[in-house]
Amino acid sequence: MKTVQISLNSIDKVKAFVNAIAQFEYDFDLISGRYVIDAKSIMGIFSLDLSKPIELAIHTENDENEILEALKPYLV
Repeated sequence: MKTVQISLNSIDKVKAFVNAIAQFEYDFDLISGRYVIDAKSIMGIFSLDLSKPIELAIHTENDENEILEALKPYLV
């Protein structure tokens, strides 16, 4: 598992982020304080405070470089 900080400070960024990670079969969790939500859930993402960076947990040991390349626009 790898964790990175991401920023999703607009509706368009949230939509593009969900589309970017939906192409991977792995599990992704967004962690904000005590809340952990499925990163592929648009409704879940909008329940978080998007004004500050959010921690993204990537649950895989494979394809990390490919995933990080897809996430580059959102990394803090």
